[in-house]
Amino acid sequence: MTQENILHPSDSAFRNLYFVGAGGIGMANLERYFLSKGHNVAGYDKTPSELTRRLEEEGVEITYTDDSNEIPEAFRSPADTLVVFTPAIPADSKILGWYRENGFEVIKRAALLGKITRSTEAICISGSHGKTTTCSMTANILRGSSVGCNAFLGGILRNTGSNLVLSETSPWSVIEADEYDRSFHQLSPSIAVVTSTDPDHLDIYGDEAGYLEGFAHFTSLIREGGTLLLHTGLKLRPKTPDGVKTMTYSGGNEGDWHAEDVKFGNGTLSFTLIGPDVRIADIEVGVPVEINIDNAVAAAAASITAGATPDDVRRGLASFKGAKRRFEVIRDGKDGSTALIDDYAHSPNEVKASIRSVKKLYPGRKLTVIFQPHLYTRTRDFAPEFAEALSHADEVIMPEIYPARELPIPGVDSHLILKDVTSPQKCFCERKDLLNLIKNRNFEILMTLGAADIDRLLPDIDSILDERKHMSHDA
Repeated sequence: MTQENILHPSDSAFRNLYFVGAGGIGMANLERYFLSKGHNVAGYDKTPSELTRRLEEEGVEITYTDDSNEIPEAFRSPADTLVVFTPAIPADSKILGWYRENGFEVIKRAALLGKITRSTEAICISGSHGKTTTCSMTANILRGSSVGCNAFLGGILRNTGSNLVLSETSPWSVIEADEYDRSFHQLSPSIAVVTSTDPDHLDIYGDEAGYLEGFAHFTSLIREGGTLLLHTGLKLRPKTPDGVKTMTYSGGNEGDWHAEDVKFGNGTLSFTLIGPDVRIADIEVGVPVEINIDNAVAAAAASITAGATPDDVRRGLASFKGAKRRFEVIRDGKDGSTALIDDYAHSPNEVKASIRSVKKLYPGRKLTVIFQPHLYTRTRDFAPEFAEALSHADEVIMPEIYPARELPIPGVDSHLILKDVTSPQKCFCERKDLLNLIKNRNFEILMTLGAADIDRLLPDIDSILDERKHMSHDA
């Protein structure tokens, strides 16, 4: 099927796409994709950002006023305009309401991704954690191979500076399969990966059983003749159709695909990949942290299943620079100065794995973690697990909860976690006071954790640490 046929949900061909929530990271790659295919693209977002500025430079018309009068004339006809929205948009959005009241086809972002998966050979990577990095690794392997790919990533691939990889010739697409709001139920994978199923989004799924059922349904959507790559040890019971091959993987020595002979040393990480009729020795991982062994095995297995060669895998993993906010080393601290690391980890197991990786990377140095809880419901549902995970750090600093789309829940705040943290040092610090705290303290390893907006402080934190480093040199 050609790319033009993606946009035939009815009898009309939609030349124009209007995105409500245009500044979202997941919306941006779709906007860029359809711009590249010659479509006209516009949208609305609540606030300007560096991402929206870049999108406007690339040709997306964006308004920041939720008023239907702001919609450009070219995007006011139901005959040729498809409207795409994200679940983060409030139900009372005036622009979204106008489109719904005037006969437009209005679909969620996930439904548009679904159309892409049905018109391509799709590698859909899901999981409560690890999916963005695994997706980015897979895209980096395939884009450097003869297979190629279009990739729709949940983070910025630092190799390219974008969350979109484009190919005019490849039939393959790499897609981050997000379980929030059951978005991944819109997809049609040829290859599906499940990295993890630690319960999350219980406001959507109710409980762990409901969450696992959501992933089981995702596996039922794999095309006949397709492949499921499933991490070992998961509680998930797949519901794959007949004719779908299921293979297991792990970063340890278990699974159809797995790692052997893992070596850390001199800031590098390497391993030997073992798979069905595959052995690739001494693969170097470009972002050398322990949690990336699992991700690298999954990415290699998916890429080889899609037709990549062992040399493609070796090059793609060695050159991988990581995804923004996925264990991003901003200052490496190798000269004895403060190291600064940022990670999007927002589930207890992710937090624990991230802290463990830092400890392994910087043995003997004090680790201070600034963890900003994300969502009242997630804090309420997993406070004891977060406290246990954070207790592996030497010091924990915690600002108030980032509410995102939620209203406050009585009795739920950061102290629900912090009171049970057993680290030698811990404190609460309002987000507005964090920079002052950092100015007045010395750190060996400083790590910011969470899915909230703490990353917006990173340029200022980096400047403070840089100034301190120069002052110590001058002294």
